Amino acid sequence: MTTVLMVLSAADRWTLNDGTIHPSGFWAEEFVIPYETFTAAGWDVTVATPGGVRPTVDRLSLGISGGLPTTTRKLEAKLDGLARVLDAVRNLYELNADEFDLVFYPGGHGPMEDLAYDAVSGALLTRRLHEDKPLALLCHAPAAILAATNPDGSNSFAGRNMTGLSNREELLNRFARKAPWLLEDRMKEVGVNYDKGFLPLRPHTIKDRNLYTGQNPQSSKELAERLVKDLG
Repeated sequence: MTTVLMVLSAADRWTLNDGTIHPSGFWAEEFVIPYETFTAAGWDVTVATPGGVRPTVDRLSLGISGGLPTTTRKLEAKLDGLARVLDAVRNLYELNADEFDLVFYPGGHGPMEDLAYDAVSGALLTRRLHEDKPLALLCHAPAAILAATNPDGSNSFAGRNMTGLSNREELLNRFARKAPWLLEDRMKEVGVNYDKGFLPLRPHTIKDRNLYTGQNPQSSKELAERLVKDLG
């Protein structure tokens, strides 16, 4: 059986550059759709957060920002059905990622607050990348690569082909104009070969050897299905 370690942010906020707090967490679609896709394929999924903190869903992802009301109602119902999974998340710091066939990071603004600075997660990502083991990051989750460094201080993902939420997509959120930094900018700054789709808010995924990335929430299904096809 294929095993998956799904790493969610433990943050429930994003601190903006004027010191204000934007309530945040993980993006519902980016957790629910991949989780359902993997389990439907018969895969075993372990969900973990830094410190084993129960993850918080970003309420925006269950409102108009998350899609049509029919879509967000279904997502909320599915989240309710997965409450037992979220109640029993494992502590990322106590797990050995080498024991899993795939490591998958969903997004939301939460990773901008915690995983971008988490040395344990960063070391996990570096090791995973260098050992050529399957790794996937979705939307804002590539923020976690900012904590992934080589012994010489360079970023472990420099030179890799990746995508993640674009500046244009981020700035559709008015509060993002107060962002301390934008993901596309930071990915480029650390040496990633950043790529985005021609149109915003459309599915766009990239595979670079063992590394898979999806640009936005709309890429959740495409990315998960691509992983099942390649690794199943």
